[in-house]
Order: sequence, then C-alpha cells, then structure tokens
Amino acid sequence: MEFKEVIKARYSCKKYGDRKVEAEKLAAILEAGRLAPTAKNLQEQHVYVVQSADLLAKIDAITPCRYGAPMMLVIAFDKYNVFTYPGEKRDSGIEDATIVATHMILAAADEGVDSCWINNFDPEKLSEALGLPENEEVLMLMDLGYAAEGTGPLPNHSSRKPLSETVSYL
Repeated sequence: MEFKEVIKARYSCKKYGDRKVEAEKLAAILEAGRLAPTAKNLQEQHVYVVQSADLLAKIDAITPCRYGAPMMLVIAFDKYNVFTYPGEKRDSGIEDATIVATHMILAAADEGVDSCWINNFDPEKLSEALGLPENEEVLMLMDLGYAAEGTGPLPNHSSRKPLSETVSYL
C-alpha cells in the first residue's frame, strides 16, 4: 500500500477476532519500531509482546479499553537513558517512545494488521502486574490483531479540521 493510503485508511480498531498475527508480520511491525529515530540515537525504547492469556487478563483488569485483540504490545522506555533538552524541563523519553509506537502502528496498517493505541491505564499498576523493570516507564499499550467481522472506523474517523485551523505560517 502507498504511504498516503496507509495513513488515510488506518483507524483505531475497537473489536478484534481470534485470528493471530503472523510471525512475519509481527517481525515487520517490530522492525519498524526498531528503525524509528530517537534523540541522540539512544534507542531507549523497550517493546513487550504480550500473547499469553494470563498476562492479557492482567491487562484487562487494569484498563477498560482493551478490545479483545489476541496480542498486545507494551511500549516503554528507559527513563534513565534519555536525552535532557536545554533548559532541563523536558527529556526525550515520551516523544521517542511515541515515535517508535507510531512507526509500529503505521507498519501494522501496511501489513494489513489492525491496531489501537491505548493510554487509559495506570502505568505503575501495569508495570507491577507485568513485572517490568523499575527503570522503565510505560508509555502506551497497543492492541494488535485483525478486526472482527463488521468492525470498522468510528463514525467520526474521517472528520478532520482544515489545515487553516491547525497550521500557522510564521
């Protein structure tokens, strides 16, 4: 699929079937995250592939927004291995992990795999439930799978403000 079509067609899937994501497609999605740019090329991201029913049930207990995908990615970053920007008010952790996640979401769409960015959860509870290292901060969860029959974008999916409302030329 052409990149313009990928970004136009991709939507947040809210209901998944049982079909598993093929290993080669998962590898392509993970590779897209690995190739994502990060500040100073620190590559502080860590992606957890969650497939076991036990761990998915633990995640279900932490968020009401998991939509039954057979697989979930947990995207975290090493909060002690980030670039601190001049002025020392921000660092690169959240934005770098966001770039990684965005690359993977778009790669999933390109592979014909549906996804949903999930951020309605307590990161500390999730880290504890999954036994993640103390140095890692969870940015987001990503459902991965194939949409259940009849599932499609929400009605407002194509509604976008005109560029004149979101872009200013200085």
